[in-house]
Amino acid sequence: MHPLSISELPVAPPPPSPSGPLRVGMLGIGVVGSGTYAVLARNKALIRARAGREIRITMVAARNLPRARKIVGPQVEVVGDPLHVVQHPEVDVVVEVIGGCTVARQLVLEAIRHGKHVVTANKALLALHGDEIFDAARRRGVMVCFEGAVAVSIPIVKALREGLTANRIEWVAGILNGTSNFILSRMSENGTRFDEALREAQRLGYAEADPSLDVNGGDAGHKLALLASMAFGMPLRFDAMPVEGIASIQPADMQCAERLGYRIKLLGVARRSDAGIELRVRPALIPRDSLMAGVNGSMNAVMVKGDAAGVTMHYGAGAGSEQTASAVIADLVDVIRNANADPSGFVPALAFHQEAMTALPVLPQEACIGRHYLRIPIHEGEQAISEVLAALTDNGIAADKRLDTCDEDRGRELLMVTQPASEAVVAQAVLGLAALPGVRGAVVKLAVEEIG
Repeated sequence: MHPLSISELPVAPPPPSPSGPLRVGMLGIGVVGSGTYAVLARNKALIRARAGREIRITMVAARNLPRARKIVGPQVEVVGDPLHVVQHPEVDVVVEVIGGCTVARQLVLEAIRHGKHVVTANKALLALHGDEIFDAARRRGVMVCFEGAVAVSIPIVKALREGLTANRIEWVAGILNGTSNFILSRMSENGTRFDEALREAQRLGYAEADPSLDVNGGDAGHKLALLASMAFGMPLRFDAMPVEGIASIQPADMQCAERLGYRIKLLGVARRSDAGIELRVRPALIPRDSLMAGVNGSMNAVMVKGDAAGVTMHYGAGAGSEQTASAVIADLVDVIRNANADPSGFVPALAFHQEAMTALPVLPQEACIGRHYLRIPIHEGEQAISEVLAALTDNGIAADKRLDTCDEDRGRELLMVTQPASEAVVAQAVLGLAALPGVRGAVVKLAVEEIG
């Protein structure tokens, strides 16, 4: 018997596919919602060619009905009651872009209860209520997709859940908030004070009128909670994460960091150790020659260290209407591609199947080991330096880098990057430095993160 040639092999019939468009109900038509509608309209044919079906927004819930109708036109039904959308039998997928946690949580759970897939860009909702939402979706056999919730235009969710699935992830670190990164970039480039840089960010539309969630680190913390869960197969632990913002950063420390070979960024870090998981969001010095140090303006970046892939870096816009829409629509395409799949075959929302999730211990920040930057105002004379170094040695802290400087406005300062020591030990040592005769003011302490 002769083997069949390729042209003679029987051709299997294509699997049946759902007919008609994927019908999308959208909750909210603000910045993200309007961007999603615009991109779907502009790239309709291209998206259909890739997805195999049209994605059609058929219903929108909005508070400002005239504005919503102006955006979507007469072909889309506009309603004031979001429950009408999540309960409607002719809606396949609910896109939640209203924000907040209380109403959004109720609507998302109701959509799941009615058998709807959910796409959301609401990182706070998932960081605080994700375990409940993902469990409800798993039991109902629907998908909850959230690429737009973590780093906007960067497909980091898909990278962790699929592209890096063979890896034991060792750490994830990222610049996860565009507003804070813009402010710190301005402070570094121009010597601008925090309040001046914040006003500029607000004028340019990078910062909200109430910027607290961004500049206090909460937004980055929500995103890091999701990244850590996907990286390590653990439940969401935003509640266990120390979060520190950037309001206390001074231009002087930007200048001093540069002199020592570093730059200051608001960094989220999730790291696996033998004792547990380290989780933190805080301003930190990172080496000036690292890739992350070159991420400026409102851009975001995430670095991941896997045992097989090594270090990968993912870079892109950290905010924006159509940038977020890009991620939302990618999630809608994923829903189409899974339309015929058994729910047991869905990619797990947090990368690990439910039975494989492990409640790993989150280490208290005081127990974490790392390097630290100290800016110590001192009096003239060698005695002051000797006192400081002796006090640090008594606490088991040694200097890795050290500079004795004199600034025209601030006077004499000792700049130092310590060798690795626990947070608790360094904090206690800093308290003791203030009592030394040779120290003439408050000591500034910042973390140093060696990544890349």
